[in-house]
Amino acid sequence: MQLPPKLVSAVRGLRFRLTISYFAIFALLLIVIGLYFRANLKETLDYRMREIVEEEWAAVRGYLRIENGHAVWYFDPKDPEESSFVEKLRRIILVTDASGQVLEASNGYRALGLEERKILQSRFSMASASSREFVVRSNSKGDRVLVCAGVARQAKLQYYLAIGHSLADNALIPDRFTWDYFTAVPLMLILTGLIGWLIAGRALSPVNDVARAAQRMSGSNLSIRIPTRGSGDELDNLIETFNRMMDRLKVNFDQMRQFSTDASHELRTPLTAIRGQLEVALFTATTADEFKDAVVNSLQDVEQLSNIVRALLMLSHAETGQLVLQKSPMLLANVVEDIADQFQIPAEEAKVQLTVSADKEVIVAVDRVQIGRLISNLLSNAVKYTPPGGKIQTILRFSPNRQWAEFIVEDTGQGIAELHLPHIFERFYKVPDANPEKGLGLGLSFVAWIVKAHGGTIKVKSDFGVGTRFEVTLPIAIENPTAIVVEKKRVKTLKNHS
Repeated sequence: MQLPPKLVSAVRGLRFRLTISYFAIFALLLIVIGLYFRANLKETLDYRMREIVEEEWAAVRGYLRIENGHAVWYFDPKDPEESSFVEKLRRIILVTDASGQVLEASNGYRALGLEERKILQSRFSMASASSREFVVRSNSKGDRVLVCAGVARQAKLQYYLAIGHSLADNALIPDRFTWDYFTAVPLMLILTGLIGWLIAGRALSPVNDVARAAQRMSGSNLSIRIPTRGSGDELDNLIETFNRMMDRLKVNFDQMRQFSTDASHELRTPLTAIRGQLEVALFTATTADEFKDAVVNSLQDVEQLSNIVRALLMLSHAETGQLVLQKSPMLLANVVEDIADQFQIPAEEAKVQLTVSADKEVIVAVDRVQIGRLISNLLSNAVKYTPPGGKIQTILRFSPNRQWAEFIVEDTGQGIAELHLPHIFERFYKVPDANPEKGLGLGLSFVAWIVKAHGGTIKVKSDFGVGTRFEVTLPIAIENPTAIVVEKKRVKTLKNHS
């Protein structure tokens, strides 16, 4: 017989499994507790019965006297309480002399079976006046009786006294407890099962909310958020984690949309230019020189297109972790001075003064290639956007606490308007007033990634029409004398060869 799909789904669900687990654990706990209390109750009753029998054995000595070989009881027969108490003492009792001669034996004790005279004699000889012997005996009906036996002393006379007490109540009370308790257990289990089902449903409600939210999630609907309950428990942590994941997804989707839009726009411009130039050449060019000019112009646009694709590919590899940094401790001043020397000629051609001030003791663990690209991008932008007669100052120094290296590129260029500063590290972002021929809008995005990958920070300050200052901070490396000696030798060798 095939079960309905909803029932199968419910049985396989986490709520059902949690309820069953809770039910089974609670049932096992109730059974263990019941058995423990039954055993504890039985032990307590047995101990209490032992005390009662011992007290009755001691009480007999206050009423019983051995006179002329007979057991004589002394009590007030007119006192109903005392008479009742003595009668209770004599229900199951045995009194013998030292020779084993029975002086008194109640019918209740005879039902247990009287011991032979020799056995009584041996018990009398083995017992001491201070010892008590407890033994459980049964009569012909199967009733169990706890017997306390020992030697009693009356002046110089000694006699053997055994007194018993029925254990019927001791068996009845645990049995009654067991019956009542385990009759109530199924009702308790049913009630706790229902409560467990409700609690499991309430506990899993946030999980179901997360599942339903994930089902509703799509590229066009990333604003879904689940409110937390404010309890600070694991489920709240799950909800907060889901909401943070949605925030990251939204940021990533927005970046992808923006990237696709920007990339399409940037790639369309050179492609449109190439197509237009080739179409013009095809329909209007009549000489070889005109065709040559069209091809040259097209190649320039192709080169720009190639630069865009190359920059995009490199930035994509960096952001997806495919570009692995090869860090090693080095004197950063050597890198800064080498790259600054390469920009001296472009700076002179642009009639811009480029100066370098680098602390020779600054040691950082960096990727030589990527940190060189960072410095080149910042210096390249400074040269491009600084008008003739301007100045570019490059500084490398320790931070005041000597825990960071500070690399600064400051120019007296045209500056950046304040409203554009928050966006200059975004891909393809170009300041509208800037010359579109002077960049792709990807350089500073790559600079920001390099700084972040090295565990540093980058800040920019700019006054429009006055100049711009980029400040990069990188963590100081733990000094490695061997690596620094090797770096110094390498720099010295390069200078000698040059």
